[in-house]
Amino acid sequence: MRFEYKIVPAPTKSLKNKGLKSAEDRFAYTLEECLNELAAEGWEYQRAETLPSQERSGLTSTTTEWRNVLVFRRLATAATQQDDTDLLPSPAASATPALAATIEGEDTALQADAPASITPDEEEPAKVEPAKKAMPPAFLTRTSEGVAPEVSSPDKTDEDDDKSKP
Repeated sequence: MRFEYKIVPAPTKSLKNKGLKSAEDRFAYTLEECLNELAAEGWEYQRAETLPSQERSGLTSTTTEWRNVLVFRRLATAATQQDDTDLLPSPAASATPALAATIEGEDTALQADAPASITPDEEEPAKVEPAKKAMPPAFLTRTSEGVAPEVSSPDKTDEDDDKSKP
């Protein structure tokens, strides 16, 4: 069974009516009118609640105000009520094919989809390619003559430069 709920603020000011002299009588009449009005629409009164509400006070601060509300409920109508099958997907549709087949009753589905071996059949070493040195953009490497300077290789050291010069 599904319900829908309606929360309305509790009346804060009493309605006037002939013959009602005390404040308590007028307040009771106001609540009675509110409850009867919503009952005519199919709402069933559940309870009254006092709940906190954070509200701004000035530019930067907040205060807690306590609000009184009335809680009503009624059976959800067919137009607003969703079917249980719409809320949850079927196990076969949401599961993996192997799991779905098992749910539907095929015992060998998990065995057929399982890998034969976790380790590779042949022990082949992985090929490792050397990392390429990143080159700066051409506009950063040009000299005043318009020719790019020679870029030293990563294998070449400063000592090698000194030996090559006479």
